[in-house]
Amino acid sequence: MQRVSLFGYGKTTKAIAKRVPHATFYDDKVVKPFRDEDGFMVKPSNEFNPKYSDLEIPSPGIPPSNALIKKAKNLISDYDFFANSAPLSVWISGTNGKTTTTQMMQYLLQDKGSQEGGNIGTPLADLNPHASMWILETSSFTMHYTNKAKPNIYVLLPLSPDHISWHGSMDAYVKAKLKPLEMMQEGEVAIIPHAYKDVKTKAHLITYTNEKDIAEQFGIKGEKIKFKGAFLADALLAMAVDKILFDRIDYEKINSFVIDPHRQEELRDSKNRLWVNDTKATNLDATIAALKRYQDSFIHLILGGDDKGVELDELFVFMKDLKLKIYAIGSNQEKLLDLSNKYNLKILACGNLLSAIDAINKVLQNDEVALLSPAAASLDQFTSYAQRGDIFKEAVRKLL
Repeated sequence: MQRVSLFGYGKTTKAIAKRVPHATFYDDKVVKPFRDEDGFMVKPSNEFNPKYSDLEIPSPGIPPSNALIKKAKNLISDYDFFANSAPLSVWISGTNGKTTTTQMMQYLLQDKGSQEGGNIGTPLADLNPHASMWILETSSFTMHYTNKAKPNIYVLLPLSPDHISWHGSMDAYVKAKLKPLEMMQEGEVAIIPHAYKDVKTKAHLITYTNEKDIAEQFGIKGEKIKFKGAFLADALLAMAVDKILFDRIDYEKINSFVIDPHRQEELRDSKNRLWVNDTKATNLDATIAALKRYQDSFIHLILGGDDKGVELDELFVFMKDLKLKIYAIGSNQEKLLDLSNKYNLKILACGNLLSAIDAINKVLQNDEVALLSPAAASLDQFTSYAQRGDIFKEAVRKLL
């Protein structure tokens, strides 16, 4: 009987346990061993002994620096665990837009029996191995630990600094994102940014620099798609995979797709002033994309949170040419103040989200935009980016 150790007591590993009758969980937050409602042992991390483990599968978010990872002798990712049983697979990755691209792709391909999962929604262990295909949002964390599984089609969105503290450097982050290409074979397809055109792979490479590139290479008419800005690229990449697999382009269907809340979600207050909930912009590239969309107006930008140690100069260089004022919140507020001083940008230290909304409410004009696009994670002050966005929307609804 194979002795399987599951690192982290979370969604991914709990799903795997259903397939492994005698697995044992090890979790940093557990202080005393217990048996859960399904009969599995859950132990503190310090009780893990590699001598009594034949296979270790981590929750994707556990970093390489964790003691469990360092002790492991037979470590594989959840993707590797299902490598031999997975159907045709499309992986979607990148810094921003991978969730929307995955959802759009599933929307287009669901009539062909596809299932979506991975980093969003359904863990691999809960997907149907007999589905016609898996459409998987795939994180750099997962790919770091994956050494066997590979996609049949790989869609990579542009990369910008993110999760640097987890990976250790931008180079390591990019390396993880490009890793699947090393294992892909002839007959498989990768659609990646042109910046990585020289990557070594046996897959057929299709590179792009912008939305126009994608549209031209796949014979798609971008003007017939209702989505704009970053969402246009997401739609084009989803349509590109539909074109590769089934040689079809369905404008009516893609235009009927509804984008999830929290990405450039527009709402109006009682005075008909525009407020935009872009709380899902947790890195600088996503915030730049939002700023580009509203750059023709004066922008009151709520910025800040846990930036995970990323250098933000690129964002401030971009903002130098815009008409805006920054309202700083969160744990990196002092960093934002220093950068604003360095680049001569207007900024107000607000500390928290509600104070920022109150300050903007006093000065916002009807031809201006109030934009929550933090370029940072939310866990310093909120339970999730969604809670941050919900609080923002509720506060705006109450404005008089």
